[in-house]
Amino acid sequence: MARFARNAGRWMMAAAVLLLASCATGPRVTSDVDPSANFGQYRSFAFYSPLAIEGQGYATLTSGRTKDAARRQMESRGYVYDETSPDLWVNLNAYMQERTDVVNTPEVDYDYYYSYRARRYVAVPTWRDRTDVYKYTEGTLNVDLVDAKQNRLVWTGVAVGRVGRTKPEERGAKIDAAVAEIFLRYPYRAGSGTPAATP
Repeated sequence: MARFARNAGRWMMAAAVLLLASCATGPRVTSDVDPSANFGQYRSFAFYSPLAIEGQGYATLTSGRTKDAARRQMESRGYVYDETSPDLWVNLNAYMQERTDVVNTPEVDYDYYYSYRARRYVAVPTWRDRTDVYKYTEGTLNVDLVDAKQNRLVWTGVAVGRVGRTKPEERGAKIDAAVAEIFLRYPYRAGSGTPAATP
């Protein structure tokens, strides 16, 4: 039973990344930054150990792809990968939640009554609300950057969206796209404390 629970947890973590990446309309992305952090001092990075996305203690195909995507984003901003003495730890996490939307829509219908005064049938409108309940799965992908010396979070990016299925051959590209969406909110480059202009 314990093994089943561990396997279910691994599956849910992997599915969150894969399904979030397949959002039809793109995820909602937010970010937050520690205003007291000196981003000009950060030039290197490594991955936090253990990664939150590898909660079972080992890498999966999905966590590996997500790490590769995050590493490409960091290196494209001039950061150097350094396992021995990084300035920043990169931590990754993903999870899913079941959600419910309840939508009330006003509707009109007509009842017909015979009017003896008008000597004909008269339509009388009646109003009511129609309630529709929609269940869906919401996926969340987090990227955290942690000051390695102070062990303090200095930046976080979060993507949240409704999730759907994706084909296995598309997974790598979808994960790259989801991670890239998050890093669009990260305005710094290695060794520069001045935020770059964001599109």
